[in-house]
This record gives sequence, C-alpha cells and structure tokens, in this order.
Amino acid sequence: MAASTAGAIKVRLESLQFGVPVFRDGPRQGQTEPYIVVQEGMPAGMDTVANGDFGDPDAEINIVETVVVDLVQQARIKTGPRTTKVTERYGLAEAIAYALHGHALPAHPAKVTAVRVQDIDRIPIADNKVRHSITVQVHRVMLREEVTPA
Repeated sequence: MAASTAGAIKVRLESLQFGVPVFRDGPRQGQTEPYIVVQEGMPAGMDTVANGDFGDPDAEINIVETVVVDLVQQARIKTGPRTTKVTERYGLAEAIAYALHGHALPAHPAKVTAVRVQDIDRIPIADNKVRHSITVQVHRVMLREEVTPA
C-alpha cells in the first residue's frame, strides 16, 4: 500500500516495467536520464459533483487532486564530429498517460473513483534534455488523517 497519491502512481508506473526509474518530488543526486518524477497535491480541491451530505459529520468528502508526472529524457547523443542520434523514446509519454488514464490506483490508501489525464505538454529541448509534463486529475476520497491534526 502506498502512503500517498504520488506513491500510488509510482507503484503503477513501476509495475509496467518501462525501464525508467520513478521518483516522488525529484530525482536522486546525479540521476541520469531517462527518469520520471511524480509531484502531487498541486492543487487539491473539493469535487463539486461527488460529495456527501454536509450535515453528516461522517459523510464522505471527495477531492480532485492534481498530479504532475514529468518524463525527462536525453534528446540525442553525439555519434561523430557532425552527427547525432536521437535517444528520446518517442511515444513513451503517451504510453505513460494511457497507463494512468482510467486506472483505479489500487495501491492508494484512499478510494479512488477516477483518474483522468488532462494533458501532455512537451517542453522544448534545453541542455540536451526534453521533458514531457503529464497533468493528471485523481478523484478520490479525502482521508480523515489528512484533516485531523496530530
């Protein structure tokens, strides 16, 4: 069982064996490309469609949590004095999005009712790196532990 939404997405992506390491919040120092970074809770808001009776203190409260999944890859390698070879894995960002869209994230500690990929952005090459940013909305139950002070 994962401890968070980012953890549940990490579990899902690692189970697919894309051959790319997955990290929460950022890569390890000196990590080489390719790698995936999952950032959660940016933002998390009330689900305006699916919420319980607010007169009931035990009613289920549902939220929509925005998660960003970044795929960072090396763009190309030098093969000769004037030649390069593309190393970017075309279609990998789309495969990641496809694997997440509609998945129930069973490793999540809360009940997940929907996972929707909102968009995929390709950020232009800089320092020989290309980044795809996949925005995902996770519709889930808010856990009581998330709102109860320790």
